Amino acid sequence: MARKTTRAQTSSRRYYDEPPRSSNSSSSQFNLNPTYWAIIGAVFIIGIGLGMVFSSATNLNSENLTSTVAIDRSVPNPEFCAQYGASAVVTDMRVYMSLNPFSVYVTQPKMVPGCVMRRTNWSVLEDQNLVSREQVRDCKNRMNTFAFTGKLEESPEIHCVYQNDSAGKFFRNNSGGGLVPSPERDDF
Repeated sequence: MARKTTRAQTSSRRYYDEPPRSSNSSSSQFNLNPTYWAIIGAVFIIGIGLGMVFSSATNLNSENLTSTVAIDRSVPNPEFCAQYGASAVVTDMRVYMSLNPFSVYVTQPKMVPGCVMRRTNWSVLEDQNLVSREQVRDCKNRMNTFAFTGKLEESPEIHCVYQNDSAGKFFRNNSGGGLVPSPERDDF
């Protein structure tokens, strides 16, 4: 007669029926002291605060003009420019273009502070005999305005300049909640 042996069923399912066991070393990584998390949070907030302080610091030396306030202060006649126009950074350079062979050459730009006058204030320049009536008429006919570099008392360089606002769109965020507010429309 054949003997029946009962065999204990060994199934691999028993390993999946039980929740996974974790060792004490891995669970201790996530059960840290609340004081530890408070210190980490404080360091994070202090780091953000210091970053904001260092990034917003204004360097007022002549080599690094980082704000409009510094530019306004560096103009030769700051009070005059604020009252009758707007301060500006003037880039003075020359472009040479040869046609045969075609090539373009540019001189190194020279940056100097300057001032752009509003059209309504040209009479101030006329009163000081810095521009003639003919220059005013020519500049007005071309819908331009005057700009100058150098002190007004020491024979400044005055030029008739054209206002071009097309490049401003690259520096403003026009998505509605813009980062930079739209400037007042000043026809210079």
